[in-house]
Amino acid sequence: MSEFGVQTPETLVLLHGFGGTRHTWDRVVALLDPQRYRPLALDLPGHGELASYKRPITFAGCVQMVLAAAPSSFALCGYSLGGRVALHVALAAPERVSRLLLISTSPGIEDAVERARRREADNALAERLEHEPLESFIDSWSAQPLFATDPSDVLRLAEEDQRRNHARSLAAALRGLGTGEMDSLWVRLGELTMPVTILVGERDAKYRMLGERMSQQLPRARLLTLAGGHRLALECPQELARALASRL
Repeated sequence: MSEFGVQTPETLVLLHGFGGTRHTWDRVVALLDPQRYRPLALDLPGHGELASYKRPITFAGCVQMVLAAAPSSFALCGYSLGGRVALHVALAAPERVSRLLLISTSPGIEDAVERARRREADNALAERLEHEPLESFIDSWSAQPLFATDPSDVLRLAEEDQRRNHARSLAAALRGLGTGEMDSLWVRLGELTMPVTILVGERDAKYRMLGERMSQQLPRARLLTLAGGHRLALECPQELARALASRL
């Protein structure tokens, strides 16, 4: 609220997933009331217009980038990789994050052995990205069981967004921001006292389970299940826009 009693639009910082860009949010942003919300969709390092971001790419660097781009107080929304970055931002500067929205994401892998195996898999994919055409990555990424039930239009939108990237830049992002590279944040969830909304797709069994567990460990959380899969911003833009506009 301004000094003249006019409501100031709330800034919504939006962070995309691995292999996407800020355009992931285009259809959601188009549905938000511009008098109430100021969407700020950012490219993460190694993606989109930040393909040439300084190396190495790290979570600490992402936190600095987001905080430099955002105003003093903002709502923060992250999808998948963007959700993991959002958790790091919220833990680093909780006084600036008015509310947190986490979509199809997790606080990392707790088991050290499992995390090491994931790191090896991430590094293998990074090597492929460094030596194969981007189209090969797009084909193999879409073939994952996680996206097996995606409607054809969602698959098309995701692949259009992925083509805005460069393979070697994605490799650098994966080496620094992969799930296997990230320390588990499960034990720190209790530090996040701002309102948190966790959004999962009803067809996304793994992340429904993770979302339920996260909602039990966060002090002020609600869990929303939308009629979609993992890529909710592309499949359910109207429902997601409503969730962004609905405060806890």
